[in-house]
Amino acid sequence: MPRGRYSLHDPHDHAPLGEEHFHCAPGPSGWRYVSQLTGPDGDHRGSVDLAIDELGRPIRLEANAASWQVRGAAIDGVTWVRSDPSGSEATEGNVAAAAFTGSSPAFLVATARLLRLTPGAPATRVRLVALTDPVLAPRTVDQAWALRGRAEHATDSGPLVVDEYQVTALDTGEVHTVHLAGDVVLAAPGIELEHLETPPSTFPED
Repeated sequence: MPRGRYSLHDPHDHAPLGEEHFHCAPGPSGWRYVSQLTGPDGDHRGSVDLAIDELGRPIRLEANAASWQVRGAAIDGVTWVRSDPSGSEATEGNVAAAAFTGSSPAFLVATARLLRLTPGAPATRVRLVALTDPVLAPRTVDQAWALRGRAEHATDSGPLVVDEYQVTALDTGEVHTVHLAGDVVLAAPGIELEHLETPPSTFPED
């Protein structure tokens, strides 16, 4: 069960946004990721609890930030409820999309698992519901993912396979690179892996 810490920063001006302390693990029905977020001052600022099934679909999401909560799952596309602490401003949403995304590294792992890309194959288009900072406002986005390469690196605990993805935002044309090793993000825009207590878990081969 990987357990560690990511540092988060603004991908444009590199201003620090805080840290995400996480643990994650594959299981018989898929994969689960749980994290707590802190701000640059160390204060608690949110949490993420995401579970996906063996196909990479979100079967349960609970995200909290800035006194807002989103609960969602893959039902008729993706369905969610966004509410304030009292529940008086709860709103429901549903979009014909494949999954959720957002600033948490969990969503990058989940999307890669969902798409199951082959190195060198043409990019695959995917529609996602982005939970945008700082209040988890839902926004539908279209991305194109391509697996550009796969490399094996020797480590003290054995070979580490690293996948390099190219992710394109289709509304702006912005392109960025994501490096994943199993169920851990090694580097991505706004995300740096600072500490990892145990090696990444690997997903079973299809």
